[in-house]
Amino acid sequence: MRALRTIEVQPELPDRLSGLLELAYDFWWCWQPDVIQLFRRMDPELWDRTNHNPVLMLGSMQQDRFVQMNSDEGFIAQLDRLVERLRSYHKEQAWFAKTHGATDQPKIAYFSAEYGLDECLAIYSGGLGILAGDHLKSASELGIPLIGVGLLYQKGYFKQYLNPDGWQQETYPINDFFNLPLNLVHGADGKPLRVSMEFPGRQVHAQVWQVRVGRIRLMLLDTNIAENAPPDRAITDELYGGDKVHRLQQEIVLGIGGMRMLMALGWDCLATHLNEGHSAFCTLERVRVLVNERKLPLCQAFELIRKSTVFTTHTPVPAGIDEFPEPLMREYFANYARALGMTWHDFMALGRLTESDGTHSFNMARLALNLSYRTNGVSKLHGEVSRRMWHYGWPDLPLEETPIASVTNGIHSRSWLSYEMSELFDRYLGPAWVNKPADQTIWERVNDIPDEELWRTHERRRERLVAFARRRLRVQLKARGATEHEVRQAAEVLDPTTLTIGFARRFATYKRATLLFRNHERLAGILSNPQQPIQIIIAGKAHPQDHEGKELIKEIIHFASNDPARRHVVFLENYDMNIARQLVQGVDLWLNTPRRPMEACGTSGMKVVFNGGLNLSILDGWWAEIFNREVGWSIGSGEDYTDWALQDQVEANMLYHLLEDEVAPLFYDRGADGLPRGWIAKMRSSMRMICPEMNANRMVREYTERFYLPAIADAESLTRNTDMLTTYCDWRGEVVKNWNSVAITGVESLSDGRVRVGQPIRVKATVNLGSLKPEDVAVQLYIGPLDPNREFVEAHTIRMSQVDTTENGWWQFVGETTSPRSGRFGYSVRVLPAHEMMTHPFELRLVRWPAAQLAEHT
Repeated sequence: MRALRTIEVQPELPDRLSGLLELAYDFWWCWQPDVIQLFRRMDPELWDRTNHNPVLMLGSMQQDRFVQMNSDEGFIAQLDRLVERLRSYHKEQAWFAKTHGATDQPKIAYFSAEYGLDECLAIYSGGLGILAGDHLKSASELGIPLIGVGLLYQKGYFKQYLNPDGWQQETYPINDFFNLPLNLVHGADGKPLRVSMEFPGRQVHAQVWQVRVGRIRLMLLDTNIAENAPPDRAITDELYGGDKVHRLQQEIVLGIGGMRMLMALGWDCLATHLNEGHSAFCTLERVRVLVNERKLPLCQAFELIRKSTVFTTHTPVPAGIDEFPEPLMREYFANYARALGMTWHDFMALGRLTESDGTHSFNMARLALNLSYRTNGVSKLHGEVSRRMWHYGWPDLPLEETPIASVTNGIHSRSWLSYEMSELFDRYLGPAWVNKPADQTIWERVNDIPDEELWRTHERRRERLVAFARRRLRVQLKARGATEHEVRQAAEVLDPTTLTIGFARRFATYKRATLLFRNHERLAGILSNPQQPIQIIIAGKAHPQDHEGKELIKEIIHFASNDPARRHVVFLENYDMNIARQLVQGVDLWLNTPRRPMEACGTSGMKVVFNGGLNLSILDGWWAEIFNREVGWSIGSGEDYTDWALQDQVEANMLYHLLEDEVAPLFYDRGADGLPRGWIAKMRSSMRMICPEMNANRMVREYTERFYLPAIADAESLTRNTDMLTTYCDWRGEVVKNWNSVAITGVESLSDGRVRVGQPIRVKATVNLGSLKPEDVAVQLYIGPLDPNREFVEAHTIRMSQVDTTENGWWQFVGETTSPRSGRFGYSVRVLPAHEMMTHPFELRLVRWPAAQLAEHT
């Protein structure tokens, strides 16, 4: 039976304890160790039982405990200090205000389908959400004028448990929003704010919740309200659940509803950042507002949105991207396309990269690529993979010039750093490491930490991890119906002095969780080596529909259930941020075995480094760009295989060899004082070289300087001066209309066939521009060394100068360069559209090469 009315009940706190609510409702607390200690001090058992949720803990606490705390002067003094620190944090000027000026309004809207801020707010599934959470936290540290937009899932992602046979099962706990660190947003009329979206034959409404993340606000949409029919209330029910219809509905709420929510709150953000393609419908809503409400012509609206949208792709394979069939899109978007003044053919083309795409579905990543001029992958290698994957959208460009950049991910270090290691950094690195984690000079001070202190600090965290794993294992075994003897044995698994490996991630097949388990006999020998034993702690979830992933988990459980592995291998169920934090803070070595190049970035290994752990990984994602032998180990040298069975065999053998001959011997090579000084040297090198690079403050600052600020500047200038936008769109239309008449009719060398290093190489080109003028184009000399197949290896371009015209009205251009080295070089000439308002030279996807070269290439 449904309730007739609702009433919200809040804890009754004495006045002197009211600051607890102020701390609890700002996720700033989750990266402040002393605030966490304060909450834990109140009731350690309740803190753990409420999954580290301060709001729920306060609401569950007995009133007499509040009375005791109210009379505890030491507790009150600590509380007052922390509340004052939070208030000072909000008032002080951060990097953005000091560098680029203060602003009261958010200028960048950051959209993501999931956010991992803390385990108590379960609206994340894995790396994408954790990254989004770290992005917001670092944006808070830097004071970026950014606002987050997402969905508030009633069930979030599933809770994992295993049956006695090791098969993954799922439950879906309900998120009680009124006992979470978030607040319902009300409009000017005092009523809960509502936003509406047009669905087939009906309106769907969503209410809005606000989460404070330090200086950043995260706004979450929720459709579970009485105004909606029961099926529509379930739109925000579950993260990554349901069929294509459900996913489409969620992405309409996220993208279109998210933009309408920002407008309703009066936040006219100048730029948007799409964290993956799930939210790409927000670009269409921005276009609709410009066309219908601000009366911009459609072409100008599209241009303004393209120049002010940032798209980050995380997916290295096309199968991982949402696509919706044309009939479903027509059902939900036919009216929307008419409102934009677009034909249905043109609207569907937004979800394709080329006219010859050959697909009848609507691809969300292609929509994002079509409506953003600033696009990036999440590591250098992933940038290369993305350029290869999407190159067909720019077929006339060399692969390396496909306009997809890269910004390597990073982690919010203080969210993942152990309390003990944080204290060590305070003592030897000084307070600056907190506010300037990307400063290389600060991390050089890691060399000042004595070996003994660094190692003892790390050993304490390993001891705590072992104790944590034993507790969790006992709980798991009891839930599976294990015997009392089996439960008692859980107290004897693992050894706090043994080399401990961590492996935790989604159990997607490409991550190859069982590569280490390929040869059971050899692995058993490695684990139980009496002189150099090894133990492994594993965690991770398979998607509910991924039966292959579930089989991998089952294989590990069966292996770990038998001697000698029983005491050396532990699988921790229901991987979440709490388990992740315990693992990265306590393991000696982090193992990562993806099938290269399918790991877009990966950030777990970065978290380990900040806590003094080392990495052993395939050269994929972030590890491919930072690895050297001083900081860890690589499995292979970056080879790509077509025979996956052969790859698994070769790389499993490499992994066993590294563990037996390099990793374990280095860990157990102890001096007279018991310290593994060779291992400690590697720890120190890893922290010194990796910490300043792989942190989210560097990442967010890079996004700000490379993408956000230029996107904001473009939006501001074009919004102020629509004449510029009109002129540019008119020019663009003329170029597109007349491009077929552009031709390179002649290319000749003005130098001898051989030149010496440093001597000029001069080339002349004759170009028919039709009705276009030389100022409408850039004619470029394209030159570089060749491989044996006459393919360019490292070509570069030089803009050629217009020098003359021919009798028939064609234009002549000359370019000159020199070569700094000898060898066989090749050159060509190309023509591109050129305008001062272009974000990059390939916006129009128009390139003209000599006809003879195109024929040979074809």
